[in-house]
Amino acid sequence: MNQIPVAVLGATGSVGQRFISLLDNHPWFKVVALAASDRSVGQKYSDAARWVLNEPMPDYARDMIVVPATTDAVQAKIVFSALHNDIAKDVEPQFARAGSAVCSNASSYRKAEDVPLLLPEVNAEHIHLVKIQREQRGWSGCILTNPNCTSTGLTVALKALDDAFGVKKVFAVSLQALSGAGYPGVSSLDIIDNVIPNIGGEEEKVEWEPRKMLGKLVDSKVQLADIIFSAHTNRVAVIDGHTVCVSVELAQPADPEAAEAILRAYTAPESARELPSSPRPAISVRSEADRPQPRLDRFTGKGMTTVVGRVRRDPILDLKFVVLSHNTIRGAAGGSIYNAELLVNEGLL
Repeated sequence: MNQIPVAVLGATGSVGQRFISLLDNHPWFKVVALAASDRSVGQKYSDAARWVLNEPMPDYARDMIVVPATTDAVQAKIVFSALHNDIAKDVEPQFARAGSAVCSNASSYRKAEDVPLLLPEVNAEHIHLVKIQREQRGWSGCILTNPNCTSTGLTVALKALDDAFGVKKVFAVSLQALSGAGYPGVSSLDIIDNVIPNIGGEEEKVEWEPRKMLGKLVDSKVQLADIIFSAHTNRVAVIDGHTVCVSVELAQPADPEAAEAILRAYTAPESARELPSSPRPAISVRSEADRPQPRLDRFTGKGMTTVVGRVRRDPILDLKFVVLSHNTIRGAAGGSIYNAELLVNEGLL
């Protein structure tokens, strides 16, 4: 196919940089604009951005001139938004109204009834909410959101178990990487030799977002899954990769061996299975007693695979296990790109 013109909003930040890296040589998409705040506008991207990724800055981005995040300056079929929530709330609808498909990392519209909160390997059918969104809002474009980076891997694992056994209750404790706080993020004096047991707004997101993603699309609305969540969210001294320790109560009790088999066998819906960013496999199950670990496992499936380990009986609920997901790839930029690929594949661009 002819490459589709795309843009990145918030291009100089850490998630914006991850977009730029992942879009390098993408088979479907071509970056035509990089947008950022006023202090960066007019500069070459290589001068405006303090590059924080281990991977080198792609050559295509170096000499691109940073433009404002406005519909006049950015002309693209798909806009990837790495904007802060307070800015995204106003800017993203402007692009959707102007005809762009906005694939957003921001939380501003995740709870809107007509906005898909997407993990294509979990709820690809929710993409069709964009038809309702366009009818109700009069937009030719649309807004798609991906979830909080901690909700991501957790929900993928829960989907497999819910389909097989039914999930009733979830108790989750997160160990969240520093990159989730952006750059410069958390002060070194706060995080070295320390764990910070509170991340503003995160617990509420982890307790609500999976219910929308695991919910059913009925009469053009999502019925939230009838699952009770309790979450503790913590910031730890890891660069990339969110770890979540999970206990679940199931509707139909299952032994750990049966649960592992279900997790290993889980595949994305057919429409989301063979896209450029599809996780291969969707879930990787580790049998070692000390895995998954962020440093060793976060790039499984090029950072798109959810890694599960330590599946065992829980003496209070039914099962407990550990989930790892790369927070800036599967949980952020890679997730938005995957959403955009699904939009194209479903003929909804």
